[in-house]
Amino acid sequence: MTSPTVLILLGPPGAGKGTQARMLEEDFGLVQLSTGDLLRAAVASGSAAGLQAKAVMEAGGLVSDEIVLAILKDRLRQPDVARGIILDGFPRTDGQAAALDTLLADAGQRVTAAISLDVDDEAMVGRVAGRFTCAGCGEGYHDEFKQPAVAGTCDKCGGTAFKRRADDNAETVRERLKAYHAQTAPLISYYDAKGVLQRIDAMGEIAAIRAALGDIVSGVSAG
Repeated sequence: MTSPTVLILLGPPGAGKGTQARMLEEDFGLVQLSTGDLLRAAVASGSAAGLQAKAVMEAGGLVSDEIVLAILKDRLRQPDVARGIILDGFPRTDGQAAALDTLLADAGQRVTAAISLDVDDEAMVGRVAGRFTCAGCGEGYHDEFKQPAVAGTCDKCGGTAFKRRADDNAETVRERLKAYHAQTAPLISYYDAKGVLQRIDAMGEIAAIRAALGDIVSGVSAG
């Protein structure tokens, strides 16, 4: 029996991890698991780990790695992830990566591939700082790359109200990139040493990035 695919997407905020993860779900039947979604679902389910997480969050604290891993362990037992998962936002540190390796090994699994979406920092500042969305349906737009077909009117729902995230500005984006390189980029070295690192130029067209990811996933899954 083929072991489920376990993909980790690495890349700074705005690199397109969420967009590409949704496409991988469609193309390969995988399930994207973000830390936030995992925590919310666990709290709603009332599981033991979910109740622990709820208590910490209600107290204004940060949920520990141990609780996150316990929630992930529970999630991996669900039938909808039988074909595999895409982890987005976890692990963030070498320690979390090592703990994840142990959790997966206990389940007879391993990280199939860690894929780094490589971007140019200054180009990313422009990409993220120009984003805005329809206030009604959430459709995404960009000052430079994707304006509504009719100015001021959402292509998808016809709404005329738009909004921007307060933290989507050049200064904040530069700080987020700096934090990413300091805290999370060392995972690139970690997974390279494990022999599972793959890298993609994520500054190109979305369709081209999708195709490159598809080639990687097809290759590692077959292997």
